[in-house]
This record gives sequence, structure tokens and C-alpha cells, in this order.
Amino acid sequence: MNEGVTRRPRRSLLLAAGLCGAVALGNIGLGLHRADLLRNQAPTMLGIGMSWGGLPAAARAFRNRAAQLPQTLERTPLAAARSYLLIGLGFWLAGAALVGLAFGGLRRVRSDPHKAGVLASLAPASGMRSDFHWGTLAAYGLGFFLAESMVVLAYAVLAGRSLASDGAGFEPGVGFAISFGVGVLIALVGGFVGASHARRLAIPEATIAILYFGLPIPIVLSFLSRSPFLMMKLGHRLRELVYLSSLLGESRPELGYWLVFAALALALFLGMTIGFVATSSGRFDARFSYERFIASRHVGVFRPGLIVSVLAVLVLGVIPPLILLGIVRAAQAMAERVRIRRLGQTQPLEAARALHELEASAQTPTQLMTAISVGGVGVGVMALIIVLSVMSGFEDDLRQKIVGTHADGVVLKSGESMEDYPEVMARTRNVRGVVGVTPFLMSEGMVAARDIMSGALIKGIDPQSAGSVTDLPRTILPGGDLAWLTKPSSIPIAPDEAALVEEAARTGVGEGEGAPVELLSGIILGRELAAQLRVSVGDRVNLISPLGGAIGPTGPLPKAKAFRVAGIFYSGMYEYDSKLVYVLLQDAADFFNLKGATGVEVKVADVDAARSVMRSILDVLDGYPYRTRDWGEMNSNLFAALRLEKLVMGIILSIIVVVAAGLIVATVIMLVLEKRKEIAVLKALGVPNGGIVKIFLTEGLQIGVLGGALGLIAGLVWCVFIDRVGIRLDPQVYYIHALPVRIVPFQTALAPLVAVMVTFLASLYPALKASQLDPAEGFRSE
Repeated sequence: MNEGVTRRPRRSLLLAAGLCGAVALGNIGLGLHRADLLRNQAPTMLGIGMSWGGLPAAARAFRNRAAQLPQTLERTPLAAARSYLLIGLGFWLAGAALVGLAFGGLRRVRSDPHKAGVLASLAPASGMRSDFHWGTLAAYGLGFFLAESMVVLAYAVLAGRSLASDGAGFEPGVGFAISFGVGVLIALVGGFVGASHARRLAIPEATIAILYFGLPIPIVLSFLSRSPFLMMKLGHRLRELVYLSSLLGESRPELGYWLVFAALALALFLGMTIGFVATSSGRFDARFSYERFIASRHVGVFRPGLIVSVLAVLVLGVIPPLILLGIVRAAQAMAERVRIRRLGQTQPLEAARALHELEASAQTPTQLMTAISVGGVGVGVMALIIVLSVMSGFEDDLRQKIVGTHADGVVLKSGESMEDYPEVMARTRNVRGVVGVTPFLMSEGMVAARDIMSGALIKGIDPQSAGSVTDLPRTILPGGDLAWLTKPSSIPIAPDEAALVEEAARTGVGEGEGAPVELLSGIILGRELAAQLRVSVGDRVNLISPLGGAIGPTGPLPKAKAFRVAGIFYSGMYEYDSKLVYVLLQDAADFFNLKGATGVEVKVADVDAARSVMRSILDVLDGYPYRTRDWGEMNSNLFAALRLEKLVMGIILSIIVVVAAGLIVATVIMLVLEKRKEIAVLKALGVPNGGIVKIFLTEGLQIGVLGGALGLIAGLVWCVFIDRVGIRLDPQVYYIHALPVRIVPFQTALAPLVAVMVTFLASLYPALKASQLDPAEGFRSE
């Protein structure tokens, strides 16, 4: 606020606002009382808040009560309380409007008209301004509300939009990226328009806009999965949005809503900053050439020596480059001083000039802080890229093993076995994106060999079509064959059993019959299960079903059947290798007394589009009694945990960038203190506040851009090194031979973008402080 202008809020409007707030709270309290909410909730909350549990217990109780609030509202007589609640809401909004009016105007008291006019001409952005702008509030609020609405509506449309005649929709990640990008653009535009109207950041208007216009949508979405009423009204329209948010965990879908809310709030703030910087001079000015030139002269970020030094530290580590750099610089300094000393003996003036240049080229504290800030940003970006790439490699390896053992999707039939699976397979093959189908039958039982027994998941398959859907034929270890399930006579006999047959033939037992070996159906076991049962290819095992036999005096009798091991598979996952067994589909149906199959497994051309393809299959099958599931739904908890772990690791590692942002704040503040006289000269020459902000924002952005670029290069170098050279792991423990790495372009590009955004925000505060410097104070300090 300039001298000559005194800020005096209107006390009468503030008093009226307080009365409106009191009336609003009274009506809301009466409404809650009429709805029986105070009687049900308040005593418990008050008791916990005043108990020994203190604030943490009260917070937990509030969270639990908030989760139960939708169900409570559905059971309470809201008709009697609706009028009170509406009146209270109206008075609350009226009170907020009166607060805005109270600060919306200024009573101008000019103690020195000449001085006020001079200051207004020197700093027109801050002279004679209003403290509250309704147009700015409208731009912020409508922009934020439209951004949230567009994310929800655009994703709902894109997820169900047909890309072809089969009705396939956008893959969830692509649809969300498009809708989220549109929402961010709208938030940026809203923030830009609002700040341009006010010619300042207008933080109060932004706070009111986010609270009043931004909170309702994430709150409603958070209660969506907990309220049967909301699920009945909105669930069928937002089912794809609920599915997308549940990818971070079925028990915490609201986490996704609030992350999007925070991202849109950040986009709004960025738009506000850009609008303020571009229009603070009173007209639109997006030029940065002059400010970039001054910023480059101040910090000297893009010096070849700094770039090479920081990149060497990121790629080779801290100690070796610093030792080498110290040796080189010490040698250079010694050689230069010897040259100057010899030059001084013949040309004293030239030696003095060379000595002055040597001292001027020495690194200043600001340059040292700049180098440390660039290195800090680079370390954060590099660590983020490496960790996320390694975690993506583990996720990709796990997905390949799961999809290789099971199918990309399954077609099931509600309440009964699928006897018409040949017809279902024929209709499923015609769906676009389907490359393979096979029937299967799944049940539980036990496998026994000699005196050892283990539980197992028994799966009946069709060997001829199973290879087109899963990787089972390629996972069978040498010595076994999947085709032996249909040709059990080709299974080699175990040496122990062959020795018994030879002994029987030699002693004459079974003479005349040639002592034939019993022909048994084939079975394929996992490697861990085979090791546990101590069997190999050709050995005899027994399948046992506790409920598959006849009814005896004490209930169902167990049923057992002998099989011969036709092969041993190794999928790379302990859960599958220790529990899963394969038999012929007809053998499984006979053993469990079932008809047909459990369902049909499907393989799709693009595994990421499995959800949309399975939805198309369901449309072709005319829905109920058929239902479909894709690999993401069948393993949702596992992959949700991996995604949440990756998100948490990304947030934790981003703290490194935040620490580097603190160094950037210190660096820019040091620059402001060093350049007080220069800032005063620029403002005296008529440079507006926005121009000063541009200079120091550009300095912070240069540090962030260089650090992000060097971190990106170093991170990619380390990822390629880990992928090509490899970090060996014990396959007996990790079921993988080397540390996997998968470079995902989106998340790799996101790391430096986050770094640039953080450095931009970190530079904003010292830039604003620099713009508020009074020219007279700057000259007086010199």
C-alpha cells in the first residue's frame, strides 16, 4: 500500500457480516437439531474432544462421524430441517458478501498529494488499488469450478466414447490425461483472467473461490462410494470415474479426487502468477528478453564450467569429481599467479590488470549458492527418475508374469457353469482387439504324492488353444510337454515305477499280460509344488477333492484320482509355482462332476485396452447372465498397492527438490540484497513491479530448468547403465535375475516439470519482496 492511501474497512459492513454469520450459525444449528444430528453426533464428539485422548482422538472421531454422515442423513427427517439449513446457508453467503464489500473500497486520505502522485507514477501497479475485486473472485471461482466439472464430465464422456463400431472406449490413462489437461488449462485461464483484472495475485479472492467453489465437488465424490443414496443417483453415471480413482486402492478412492483438487489449485495459482506478472504494468506485456538478459548477468547459470561440474557430480558421484575439480582449479590458479608474478617484473601495469581479472573471476558466494541450488535440483530429479523407473520395471515384470500365467480377461456366467462355452468363444473371437480365446475350469483341491500333501488350485485347460492366451507352453521346463495332456501314453514312466514293472515281469507277476503300466491322465505342476512333493516328470500323484465324492454316513466323502506328471512349469511367481496345477479340461470336469467350463479366457492385442475390449465383449454377449473381468480388476489390490507405493515414493523424493527450492529462495534473496541499488535504479527509470518480478522469477526458473535438464540426463544415464550392465539379484529370493528398469516417457518428463514448477513457486516470494522495494530506501541504503 502506498503512502498517502490509508486502508479503512467499513465497520458497519463488518458488523452486519457478523450478525449474518450469527444468524446463519443459529439456523444451521436449529436445522441440525430438527434433523436429530446434534443429539446423535454432538455428545460423542464433545466427550471425545474433552477426554484424555485430546486432539488426535477427536480428529479420528470426526473422521469416523463424517464417514457415517451420509447414512445418517438418509435416516433423518430432513424435510423438517431443510428450511433452516437453506436459510442458514443464505445468511452465510450474505455474510461472506458483506465481508467482501467491507474490504472492497478504500477511504483515501492523502497526506501528501505530490508524493502520492509521484509514487503512483513510479509504481502504478500498487498505487490507488482496491483490496477486493468481485470480478477476480468470479474469474477464480468459475474457472476452478469449471475445471473440476470438466475433469469429471470429460472423463465420463471419453471413457464411454466409441472409437469404433464395437464400442471400445479410451484406455483409462489416456482418457484421464486428456480430461485432466483440459481442466488444468481452464484453471490456468481462470487464474490468469482474475489476476489480470486485479493486477495482483489477489490471494483473498483465490482462497474464497477455492473454499466456496472448489470444495463441493471433491466432497460429494468422497461421499459417493460411502452413500447408497449417492451411488443410486450418480454411481451409474460416474462408474468409470470411480473405477479410475480406485486404481490407487479400492478402500481409498477419495485419494484420487483430492490429488486432482490439489493439482487444479496449483494450476489456478500458476495462472494467477502468470497473469499478475504479464499485466501488472497496466498493459499486457509477455516479453522476457530484457529480464532474461539481466537475470543471466546476475546469476550466470548457463556457464560451461558449472554445467560440466554439476553433470559430472550427478553421473560420477560427489567425491571423484570434486577431487579432480579441486586439483585442476588449484593447478590453474597456481600457474596463473606464477605468470602474473613473472609479468610484473617487466610489465607492472599489465600484471595489475591480469591480477584484477583473476580476482574478478573468482567464484562469489552467490555463484556458489547458485551451483549448489542447481545440483540440489538435479539430484532430486535424478533420484526421482531412477526410483520411478525401477519401480515401473518391477510393476511391468509383475504384470507380464500375471498376464502370462492368466489371461488378459475372462468371461464368466453368473450362478452356473458355462455349458455353452463353444458358442461364447465363437462370438468373442469376432470382437475387435481379441487375438485368442480358450475355455477353462477352475476349482480347489489337494495334491498328494507318497506321504506329502499340499493344497492346490486345479485348472482344467484346452492344450490346443491355451497357448494362444497364456504363456504356459513357454514356461514348461525341459523334460515335459503340454501336448502330453492329450496324449498321456507319451508321458515317460518314472524310473522307480519302471523298475517295479521290470521286477514284476522278471518274477512272473502279471505274466501273460506283459505287466502293463497303468495309463494315467497327465498333470502339470509348478516348480515349487513339485519340489515340495518331491516328484518329477513321470511320477504318480493323486488329486483329492474333499467334497467331490459320494455321500456317506457322515457326509460327503473325499474323491481321489491318480495322475501322472506330464511337465513342470516355472512362471517366476511363487504363488503360482506353489499352488497352480493344470489338467485336461475334460478330466477336470469329470473329476469335479461339472458340465462345461467355468468360463472363457481372452487375450487382447493391447493389454492396456483390456477393460474397453472386455466391455465390448459383454455388449456382444447381451449382458446378463454373462459378466466380464479384465486383468486389472482381478489383481486390483496388488497393482493398487504398487501404484500407491510409487506415488508415495515420488512424493517423498520430491522433498529433495523442495529442499533445493529452499536453497533457491536463499540464493534469490541474496541477489535481492546485493542488487538493492540496481533495483532502485530500475524502478526510478519506470520499470513496473511486474518487470522486477519477471527478473527474479527468470533467475529462479533458470536454476530450475538447468537443474531439471541435468537431472534428466543423469537419471537416463543411470537407468541405461542399470539396464545394460545390470544389478544382479538372487533369483531364489526375488524370483528375478537382475534389477528391472522401465523408462516411462510420461513420468520421466514429469520429474523435471515438477522441479521447474517448484523452483518457479520458490522464486515467487523473493521476487515479490524485490518488487516492493522503495526506490528511496534503495538509494538511502547505498
